[in-house]
Amino acid sequence: MKGHTSVLLLAITAGITLGSSSAWAETYNLMPQPAKLEPGSGRLVIDGSFRVALEGFREPRLDAVAARLIQRLSRQTGIPLPGGLESEPGKATLVLHCDHAGEEIQSVREDESYQMDVTPQQARLSAPTPVGLMRGVETFLQLIELDAQGFSAPAVHITDHPRFAWRGLMIDVCRHWMPMEVLQRNIDAMAAVKLNVLHLHLSDDQGFRIESKKYPRLQELGSDGHYYTQAQITELVIYARDRGIRVVPEMDMPGHSTSWFVGYPELASGPGPVQIERKWGVFNPTLDPTREETYTFLDGLIGEIAALFPDEYFHVGGDEVNGVQWNTNASIMAFKKAQGMKDNADLQMYFNRRLMPIVQKHGKKMIGWDEIFHPDLPKDIVVQSWRGQESLAQAARLGYMSILSHGYYLDHALAPADYYQVDPLAGAAANLTPEQASHILGGEACMWSEFVTPENIDSRIWPSAAAVAERLWSPQDVKAVDSMYRRLEVVSRKLDGVGVTRNSSYMLMLARLAGTHSPESLTTLADVVEPIKAYAREGAREYTSLTPYNRLVDAARPESEVARIFAERADHLTANKDAVRKQLIAWRDSREELLPLLQQSALLQEDIPLAEDLSSVARAGLEALDYVDSGHPAPKAWVEGQTVLLNLAAKPHAELLLMIVEPVRKLVAAAERGSW
Repeated sequence: MKGHTSVLLLAITAGITLGSSSAWAETYNLMPQPAKLEPGSGRLVIDGSFRVALEGFREPRLDAVAARLIQRLSRQTGIPLPGGLESEPGKATLVLHCDHAGEEIQSVREDESYQMDVTPQQARLSAPTPVGLMRGVETFLQLIELDAQGFSAPAVHITDHPRFAWRGLMIDVCRHWMPMEVLQRNIDAMAAVKLNVLHLHLSDDQGFRIESKKYPRLQELGSDGHYYTQAQITELVIYARDRGIRVVPEMDMPGHSTSWFVGYPELASGPGPVQIERKWGVFNPTLDPTREETYTFLDGLIGEIAALFPDEYFHVGGDEVNGVQWNTNASIMAFKKAQGMKDNADLQMYFNRRLMPIVQKHGKKMIGWDEIFHPDLPKDIVVQSWRGQESLAQAARLGYMSILSHGYYLDHALAPADYYQVDPLAGAAANLTPEQASHILGGEACMWSEFVTPENIDSRIWPSAAAVAERLWSPQDVKAVDSMYRRLEVVSRKLDGVGVTRNSSYMLMLARLAGTHSPESLTTLADVVEPIKAYAREGAREYTSLTPYNRLVDAARPESEVARIFAERADHLTANKDAVRKQLIAWRDSREELLPLLQQSALLQEDIPLAEDLSSVARAGLEALDYVDSGHPAPKAWVEGQTVLLNLAAKPHAELLLMIVEPVRKLVAAAERGSW
């Protein structure tokens, strides 16, 4: 912490506010950034004498928090640490003080604030509630780093609290089944970056993923045998609560319900028989909202499932009802006419009005996607907006609570920076009054599972979800992308320590693709490609839930870190010319090792054009550097030829994008000018 005291005095003299948006973000690898951080002097040594003491309010969750902290710290440092708590706080390295009990059932009103003081003698973490203490523990673990003297935590004073109360992650377990261990390791990762809501998408056209004892044919015939038992759900809810995370269930209705009708065809608006849907998209099967039997069934089902989840909210889906079956069912058409309904939106509103008291009867508040919103519904519903900030703002203006998911779709395979720049209070929501803005509870990242399996889902969620977590926790002025990436690199490595398989599964998938060959040369190619974005894969070929997801596009990460760093160096070519040239030479020469590997694998042969393009584009970059070094503009014919080459290389191959094309295009432009 050498020099921090003088910098601190200078900042105070200059009137600079010391918050998480200050220069201190460049000193500490914290994500999310705290609301306020003040540096101290010196460091707290972390060694084999590390001990934890608990003060104030005690409950079993806090003992578990302390035990996990010691376990993770031992794994993080490699230092054997004894279990158990220190009985005398004065002798402890870290004192955890909790003022009082939190809510019996955690809600959006839970106090998650904490304060932390680290000195060279002791660290003290205080919070009003156990959940606040959990948030502070994660910050403490992020502070610990290794230097020439060993492991230590810098002396700091932190005062922290979240900007938004709802900071969620939705995982779709329907299109591809996700076993319990996938959910548990992602809960641990969520806690590490202070996300606090796990939204489980439990039913869709491709599967009904939770056990119903009242209506057992739902999971027996609608899940391919992949579903959570009620005992597993109870275990998961406890696991999440112990980490300060709420679990909100979603049963999508009245659309996206094909799997329901395999066992209970009488609920459908159209004729059967119905099979589990294997493809992706919006399908016709829809609940019949005109029959009383539908609501009797829903009363029983919602009552049973709601009892498994203590959270106050129950998600009813409500999205993407195409109305085909409603428009072709004579009985439903007659019902609409008799009720004076203009269209299917009115019919869905009727369904929601009938659904609302059922949800309330079982002690829950209703949450749903944009399509459930209607000014006639009670103000205690929550609207989850996938359509955008205008939809979000509209609900907030009318006094409805809402959360933003538009822009946080992790399945779009965008860069962390793209998600990081989406703010619930930007766009149309930026013009809300403070009272209206208070109705926006936060946001939720969404991991729809069309193109993920248990093997690669972590690589799609992380580290992008950490960028979303910072957007939802930290002050609004924390938005420097360069700073985010610097800290994200460190935090991403630490997420491996809580069980995230982003890196381990990547190497395993590449090893499988390489067969008996070493995957090292394949890594050269895999590290500079990205999957095509948004829903482009759906149009590339026909996929189903039974398709093997074992190609290079399934292993490739949403963002090529190698290409991003190369692009940054190319943008500052004067200072990085040697590094840029060295990298281009390696890519140019990679073809000789890559082609034999790709040719021998049935799964990799489709990627041969990418290897060819990597070498050709790198060669173009090297020639461009030579022209820049010469100080003379490149010939027009050469520039035109390289432009054609780059335009072709920019096109997707095997649903992958070669991410060095654009930075090399800048080098070619510099060659055309004859200078950088």
